[in-house]
Amino acid sequence: MADSIIEQSTKELIDSLKQSCGSFGLGNDGNEYKIIVQVFLYKYFNDKFGYEAKNIPDYGDRLKAGPKWDAAYDTFTEDEVEDLFAYLPPSTPKLRPHQTIAHLYNAMTQGDFSVLFDSTLREIATLNADIFSIATDSKTKITVFDNSLIAGTINDPTKRDDFARSLMRHIADPKANFEPMFSEKYDFFSTMFEHLIKDYNKDGGGKYAEYYTPRSIAQIMARLLVGRDTNLRGVTCYDPSAGSGTLLMALAHQIGENRCAIYSQDISQKSSQMLRLNLILNNLAASIQNVVQGNTLLKPGHRNPDGSIRTFDFGISNPPFKLDFPEEREAIAKDTVRFWAGVPNAPKKINPDKPAMKIFLCFIQHLLNSLSAKGKGAIVVPTGFITAKQSIEGKILQRIVDQHIVYGCVSMPSNVFATTGTNVSVLFFDNSRKADKVVLIDASKLGEEYKDGNNQRKRLRDFEIQKIVDTFLDRKAEDGFSVVVSHDEIKAKGYTLSAGQYFDVKIEYVPITADEFAVKIAGFKSRLAELNAKGSELDKEIARNLDSLKFNPEVGAD
Repeated sequence: MADSIIEQSTKELIDSLKQSCGSFGLGNDGNEYKIIVQVFLYKYFNDKFGYEAKNIPDYGDRLKAGPKWDAAYDTFTEDEVEDLFAYLPPSTPKLRPHQTIAHLYNAMTQGDFSVLFDSTLREIATLNADIFSIATDSKTKITVFDNSLIAGTINDPTKRDDFARSLMRHIADPKANFEPMFSEKYDFFSTMFEHLIKDYNKDGGGKYAEYYTPRSIAQIMARLLVGRDTNLRGVTCYDPSAGSGTLLMALAHQIGENRCAIYSQDISQKSSQMLRLNLILNNLAASIQNVVQGNTLLKPGHRNPDGSIRTFDFGISNPPFKLDFPEEREAIAKDTVRFWAGVPNAPKKINPDKPAMKIFLCFIQHLLNSLSAKGKGAIVVPTGFITAKQSIEGKILQRIVDQHIVYGCVSMPSNVFATTGTNVSVLFFDNSRKADKVVLIDASKLGEEYKDGNNQRKRLRDFEIQKIVDTFLDRKAEDGFSVVVSHDEIKAKGYTLSAGQYFDVKIEYVPITADEFAVKIAGFKSRLAELNAKGSELDKEIARNLDSLKFNPEVGAD
């Protein structure tokens, strides 16, 4: 099946589920995304299990013998089901015969169908709890499906069965079949995931600034972090403000999904659920156990047995730039080891629409503390930060330059993020501190403009992404685009990481003969004489006008 057909059929499924939610009063409701994600995931579990089970010797032959594998699965004994489970590849979701979509579809005419629907999802969540649960920072496990998905979202009990049947009809539709994606190794994530979450990560992103990083920026960060190293094995990748996981997925794809383990934390429950789905769709389900929902700055979820902050081979982050947290500020500030440059002061008056605390400064410090001795990191920051002189900003810049931690900075075009008009740059860290030069790139003039609703945006094209990557990795200096400077040169410039501060001022020199020079000078002298003559005449004219003025005693008299 062609990728375009797979993409189209999957988008149609997502849109049909949204339509059902709208018909039952959940359109744009806070629970709509939960219904969409969990029902979508049930469909994925069903098809993934069927695909993998049919590839198991002996059992697979029985499942493929008939026209429908799920009908053949109904004939399995309990012992055969358990034996089949033992042969499934790691991280494959498990379903018992009565939990398949076909089995549930055939039961739609029964009364209390919504209760059966909820209980089936609850059973599947319990059966797969070891693989697909995520933890909070207090170690509470959150299973993959809600205990009462339908009952918890549809307030009117009389509408629950019809809503569950509507959802079931969509996911049981033969046109919505994910199995070709598994056999053709289709990149399910790239387009599907953004289509799935785009309506739930609007500009502003809600209380916890939930949003996904543009894929172009994620690709650049991942490619520059990993470089041209193709021999990475068993590496750890960490994002302390993971959101829905776009950066981590880009990093995992660049390294190789089977060569890395993902670790993350995010305060948002919604984002953590999206991240779990993202990991499942990207064959990274083994890392779900490393997903933590909670406040990274207040209570880091990844620690060593001795209580110290765990460190990782790669750290990557696009944190919220500003977010007020006055209640936690003092508790966070007590951790002077992790936040060695300080914590922003809490505003005297909180304005929910205009947060003031520069929370990204805390995430920079946390990320630096989370890198192993040879760890590398990348973080998105407001471009204004890279030229800062004072306070916390200045302390951070001085440390990363003085200790040779920073090895690159790329300033991006304006309006590349849907959630902010702030100009952004990406800092690159190497905790091995071996880099003797720093690559600074000004990519602000790249990108093509496009309209996103009522907003004017910019996006980087593939050839522009390649230009940034090649320039950075090859450490090339290009007039007006990039420079390669030493840490000492950066100190001399007042610790600025803005490439534009290092560009040479070019003076164009035109070859000229002695005779041509003499003619030009003579011309200048002649013109100067003309101007002086005109100036003398003007002085005389002004003097004559002044002499003609006379006093009039009647002016102003009553």
